[in-house]
Amino acid sequence: MNTLFAKLSLALLVIVGLMGSAFFVVERINTRAYYEELTQSLNAPIAMYVTGQRDLITGGKPDLDSLRDLAAHAMVINPTAEIYLLDINGNILGHGLPEETVLHQSVDLAPVRALIDGSARIPLQGDDPRSDSSRKVFSAAEVTTDGELEGYLYVILGGQTYEALANDIGSSYIGKVSALAAVVIVLAAAVIGLLVFGLLTRRLKNLSHEMRRVSGSGFELAPAVGDLPVAGDEIDELSRSFATMSARIKEQIEQLQENDRLRRELVSNISHDLRTPLSAMLGYLETLIIKGDSLSDDERTQYLKVARRHTVRLGTLIGDLFELSKLDAASVTPNLEAFSLQELVQDIAQEFQFDSEAKGIKLAVDLDADSAFTIGDIGLIQRVLENLVRNAIRFTPNGGEVTISTAERVESVAVAVSDTGPGIPDEDLPRIFDRFYRAVEGEEARSDSSGLGLAIVKRILDLHDSRITVTSKVNAGTKFEFELPLYERAA
Repeated sequence: MNTLFAKLSLALLVIVGLMGSAFFVVERINTRAYYEELTQSLNAPIAMYVTGQRDLITGGKPDLDSLRDLAAHAMVINPTAEIYLLDINGNILGHGLPEETVLHQSVDLAPVRALIDGSARIPLQGDDPRSDSSRKVFSAAEVTTDGELEGYLYVILGGQTYEALANDIGSSYIGKVSALAAVVIVLAAAVIGLLVFGLLTRRLKNLSHEMRRVSGSGFELAPAVGDLPVAGDEIDELSRSFATMSARIKEQIEQLQENDRLRRELVSNISHDLRTPLSAMLGYLETLIIKGDSLSDDERTQYLKVARRHTVRLGTLIGDLFELSKLDAASVTPNLEAFSLQELVQDIAQEFQFDSEAKGIKLAVDLDADSAFTIGDIGLIQRVLENLVRNAIRFTPNGGEVTISTAERVESVAVAVSDTGPGIPDEDLPRIFDRFYRAVEGEEARSDSSGLGLAIVKRILDLHDSRITVTSKVNAGTKFEFELPLYERAA
């Protein structure tokens, strides 16, 4: 009973049973109403015929012998008819029935007058003197003497003889055949309904089995739903949604696994990068403590400078980690404003002029004279340019060149930072924006680098809906480029 088919089948059987019972009851009621209407229409003249045969009331006195004689003849013609003679107030003056079977001595005349006037809609029922509760169809006619109303002839159509026959017919052959036919029809409807439900729920059953199979595999298996029609029904739509959901869940599981791998790698890298400067700092400080008196002033100063350099590197790493964590957590909202990209580039060039000259590197600026204002977070864009220029200077050898350039496009302005450094191998290009990834290894690559600069650059540009591209050739240099919208287009 826990399956959908079982529940639908039970509901169908209950509905069919209730509808069959209701139809049987309604059919019996309608059949009786139809019989009463037909009987009253066909036998309406009976009362008029009887009153026309003899004078039933003479001088205000009923002729009961004539009434009984006429009643006997009428019952021969129609055994279900029961005749009563009423006065003008509806009191029963006489009848042709056993006295002990008549329970009431009066009849309500409202239905009688309505039938005689022809204003009533048949079947019209009136009081049955032989019953305490039931009402019957009847025929009625006025009894007059010399045009004066003396009473009414009231004929019950379908009296106790009819009731006895109607009750017996239920156990007759016809009654049994009718009941059997009703049962067969109900059972046939139930069987057909069960077959239809079985066909309809078969696809749901298959889909349920497929769901259990796919979920049991940890969504490693793809759902076998086949080719679904574009204009299918709700089950086809459910199958299509399940296939899409399964693919999405599998993708998310793989992403979670990748994130877990990156998390472990991040922890490992952080531990290594934090341990290296801390160990160096600890070593030099312990040397100063142990051999402080035996060291010369120059040696002591040199040890302090090295410890300070590692302290700066450690502070840079921690600051970059904190900044990257905020960017990854989407807790940074860009403060968009219009600003001059040319002025920002000039400021960056001045900021790194001393570092470039110290390494014997030429820092050039190539600005498009037509470059207009752009829109973005000037602080975050400055951080992007600083990271790119710092990386370019770090990896460019003595005598090389680093260039910051801008160029106006159709709806944007492009910013590029290029160098004449060693370049990046093609196999390393897809990973250069990963945390702690360094395409160039060695002390020069990690001396004062946190390995997070390019990861921060990418996160900041993602916040600006900008995509950064990199082109590089080994021993020929590297170029990073991104675009920002023109202020006139973005406004």
